[in-house]
Amino acid sequence: MTDSVDLDALESELLAKVKSANDEASLEEVRIGALGKKGAISTRMKGLGQLEPEQRKLTGQTLNALKVKVSDALSERREVLKKQMLDARLVTEHVDVTLPVRPQQQGTIHPVSQVWEEIVQIFADLGFAVAEGPHIDTDWYNFGALNIPDEHPARQEHDTFYFHRGEDGKRKVLRTHTSTVQIRTMEKTAPPIRIIAPGRTFRCDSDQTHTPMFHQFEGLVLDTDIHLGHLKWCLLEFCKTFFEADDLKLRLRASHFPFTEPSMEVDVNCSWQGGQLKVGQGDDWMEILGSGMVHPNVIRAGGHDPEKTQGFAFGIGIDRLAMLKYGIPDLRAFFESDLRWLRHYGFSSLNVPTLAGGLS
Repeated sequence: MTDSVDLDALESELLAKVKSANDEASLEEVRIGALGKKGAISTRMKGLGQLEPEQRKLTGQTLNALKVKVSDALSERREVLKKQMLDARLVTEHVDVTLPVRPQQQGTIHPVSQVWEEIVQIFADLGFAVAEGPHIDTDWYNFGALNIPDEHPARQEHDTFYFHRGEDGKRKVLRTHTSTVQIRTMEKTAPPIRIIAPGRTFRCDSDQTHTPMFHQFEGLVLDTDIHLGHLKWCLLEFCKTFFEADDLKLRLRASHFPFTEPSMEVDVNCSWQGGQLKVGQGDDWMEILGSGMVHPNVIRAGGHDPEKTQGFAFGIGIDRLAMLKYGIPDLRAFFESDLRWLRHYGFSSLNVPTLAGGLS
């Protein structure tokens, strides 16, 4: 039987333990000993059912009051202990406010990476897939399969990086364009084919607008009944979206590339008013890419019948597009790892290009 004397003694004992707890751990032990499932108060609450109704009522009220009093005491003691811990930290920890502020490092997305992603977003919306291939390739994939003759200047060592001859006597090359991916894709895939192939390419050249390593993407469409109208529409839609100029005009000029027939240089209208380039405005013209209908020999090298299959291809320098769109004057600065340059021309990591949200 639980009487008032027993509960008064229990109250004094529990409150004394709460008061003497000198840290969070010991205070938690007191709480469990009093209010836990097997605690002193909880055990007595479970025994109320054995008491007479009148005594059960009085004892229950007393136990509830004790429970509230102990809980309040625990909360107050906990706040006191927290304040004591904070005061102790303030005594031992110091901040020298005279020290200079540490600069926060802020990384940015390189313009090439940003433009690369913009291109992928645009062509994905046009139904193109992204294809990849090796940086080191054979002479066949880099030249032979693309209808480039043996005497072509691009095959000379002053233009192409060659490796030493292998055991078979052949020399591999650092690919000079991502057109190699077109042939590999045609070998593995039956038409219709609609791909872009972005990636690094390598040539022996270095000046304000050329570097030994640069970025390029090739486009390839292969199907039946493909004609120049499809090529022009595709490039026009890309240029309008990329340069964000709805009134942009396109001009195709006859040219020559071994892997296309007919071949065309593609120009966009621009303005140089005030010394500032604005693409999609004005009456001047600027060449931005090469294109054409895929040469029958290239289609044949890819394992398809040119009598049944036609297509078009185009190639654009990603670095050049970045320079034109974002006003970057020197291509060599792309690869100098100058943090000042990156902070100026770089993009926020949260600035993910999408057609819905905006590319730039």
